[in-house]
Amino acid sequence: MKTIIWLIIFFITSYSTSFAQKKEDYKPYAIENTFQKLKKSYPNISAITPLVSDSIIYCEDITYKKTETSKLKLDIYRPKSQNKKETFPAVLLIHGGGWLVGSKDNQRIMGQHLAQHGYVGISVSYRLGFEATYPAAVNDLKEAIIWIKKHAKKYHINPEKITVLGASAGAQLATLVGVTPNSSLYSTHSKISNEVQAIVNIDGIVSFIHPEAAAESKPGKASMAGIWLNGEKEENFKLWKEASPLEYVNSQTPPTLFINSSHARFHAGRDDMLHILNKHNIYNETHTLKESPHSFWLANPWFDTTLNYTVNFLNKVLKHENQ
Repeated sequence: MKTIIWLIIFFITSYSTSFAQKKEDYKPYAIENTFQKLKKSYPNISAITPLVSDSIIYCEDITYKKTETSKLKLDIYRPKSQNKKETFPAVLLIHGGGWLVGSKDNQRIMGQHLAQHGYVGISVSYRLGFEATYPAAVNDLKEAIIWIKKHAKKYHINPEKITVLGASAGAQLATLVGVTPNSSLYSTHSKISNEVQAIVNIDGIVSFIHPEAAAESKPGKASMAGIWLNGEKEENFKLWKEASPLEYVNSQTPPTLFINSSHARFHAGRDDMLHILNKHNIYNETHTLKESPHSFWLANPWFDTTLNYTVNFLNKVLKHENQ
């Protein structure tokens, strides 16, 4: 009898503690500490550093949305041009961190380098799971696209050439934003479309419910996805499916680039998405960096490789002509 009582107490405690986690329970996800962690296994890597250049105009910490709990900000890095009417394609850069941690600072360096290649790089913040659960982050990012289009003239952006790029959890978000243009599931604007022209997915899953999607939860602890999606898959399957980009891929999906690590669990649903894209003759590329870790884009030599794949892809699909 005592054993049964002990088991009941154990399961009740495990269940309650799994949803009592706080942001403080998770280590920060930033460039420096990620680099130090990776260097233990990859001693020959080098750190990435901010790019300071007279050819770039820096506009940082601009508020694009105010919520009840925070001011959401973005950073804009654009090429310096002598032509006041010249515009450039824009890339909205979405950081990772398991939907719970991380910051736009992780994508600033990528934004700066994209500016050197003739793009407006925009690193963006969004509400993380401990501040607001799904679909808040998706709505924030779609509203960031609307903000960009509203302010396109001021920042020399071509509003008809916008790409969403995300890394890890940010890649899942970028893909979901890209495959659900103007969907009634998320925030929309009556006059301005939140449609984008390309997707860059850097080591992020495209389905939470695909057989390839690995379980993240541990006994007594919720998965990061489970916290963001208000319950584990078996408890809230509807939202896990709704938040899976693969469910919306169709003939209207924009050209897509996948850049992946050697870890298969971060590719969940990718091959199924590629099959649909190929079926509809939608341009796509997939590059796998052999023997690379997750978060490869936050250190060299992988950062440079990621940047080059991205720029080459965007030059192709956006027909990089300044307007």
